[in-house]
Amino acid sequence: MNKRNILKLVSVLALSMGLSATVLAADTPATLKGASLVSAAEVKTLLGKGVPVIDTRVAAEYAEKTILGAKSVPYKEKSAKDVNFDASQDAFDLSKLPTDKAAPVVFFCNAGSCWKSYKASVAAMKAGYTKVQWFRGGMPEWVTAGLPTQ
Repeated sequence: MNKRNILKLVSVLALSMGLSATVLAADTPATLKGASLVSAAEVKTLLGKGVPVIDTRVAAEYAEKTILGAKSVPYKEKSAKDVNFDASQDAFDLSKLPTDKAAPVVFFCNAGSCWKSYKASVAAMKAGYTKVQWFRGGMPEWVTAGLPTQ
């Protein structure tokens, strides 16, 4: 059986079980209401201005490679990878964020199907942060742009 036939079979099985394509491809939305979507170049500029950049990935990923100057504040998720996630199932230490809720802050993770920075951005906005910057492209975009890591 070739790859094309396998993909067709998986699609048919998923549809017959009532699963939608969005369940199979749990990518984050392209936008997040209330947050500004930023690019790698914009994050670099923000970092240069002293804006905190928060790596929401697990500690091991942060230790392996992160954006130069980023701070580790892991978002521990158990909730669904969905815009209607239940934050009560997750853990995120808001006390590790800047105390000035009117100052800008950037959140990132591994992009695409990584929901940690999306959820951290939502949590920060719910906690009263008003200048949330979401770096949806995360580490993959940063590395591809050849920007400094630590």
